[in-house]
Amino acid sequence: MRVLIIEDEAPAYRRLQTILGENHPDFEIIDVLDSVSESVKWFQNHQCPDLIFSDIQLSDGISFDIYKTVEIRCPIIFTTAFDEYMLDAFKTNGIDYLLKPIEAKDLNRSVEKFKSLAQNTTVVQPEISDLIKAFSFKARRYKGRFLVKLGAKLIPIDVSEIRYFYHSDGNTEIFHNSGKRYIIDPPLDELEKQLDPDLFFRLNRKILCNIQAVGPIHQYFKGKLKVILTPPCPDDALVSREKARLFKSWMEGSNEADTK
Repeated sequence: MRVLIIEDEAPAYRRLQTILGENHPDFEIIDVLDSVSESVKWFQNHQCPDLIFSDIQLSDGISFDIYKTVEIRCPIIFTTAFDEYMLDAFKTNGIDYLLKPIEAKDLNRSVEKFKSLAQNTTVVQPEISDLIKAFSFKARRYKGRFLVKLGAKLIPIDVSEIRYFYHSDGNTEIFHNSGKRYIIDPPLDELEKQLDPDLFFRLNRKILCNIQAVGPIHQYFKGKLKVILTPPCPDDALVSREKARLFKSWMEGSNEADTK
């Protein structure tokens, strides 16, 4: 079996290689790719493999962009640290979705599923449809954690540890409950869609706030509210007069805040 790995983290690639080598010696890893652009070029110049192991967040984008650009006819087993892409994965040629760190038993189960499908290619699409239904109940509606870069390392941060997101000078920062700050890529507009609105509220264009960060709330000029955040924010955390009522409803746990 010719296997292609799309993965931009060397430890994750080595773990896959080790598990496959120990349990599936009939699998030949023909190449390892680490970006969307490199993968698109590869598929344009090579025959499709029998199976792809694909990470989702790559060095230059999301791997789904590969499968939108070039036609892929073989099954894909997705390997990722994030669970929010599950349904999108099964809308491609995905046959399984493994969360990192990959365990041998889970990988072996996925390989057995692949071999079973390979024996009868006419049932691949119904199987994928069934998988979407079966796994949909497991998919979280909202993001549960972030991986942030710190030098050469990636650090997992649970959403419950984040006090607020702050955007300034083109950068988005996480303000952690420890007082530490981490720069991340997504803008606040994107983060707002990913996070539970019961826990996070967009105070203004610069601040997306966890309810745990909210301290005293002061009346401000022209009907605005001034929110004291912990840890302290570089700017005044002001809520406009137009959003003040929604903010108060959110603080009280009212369903009205869900319409924001």
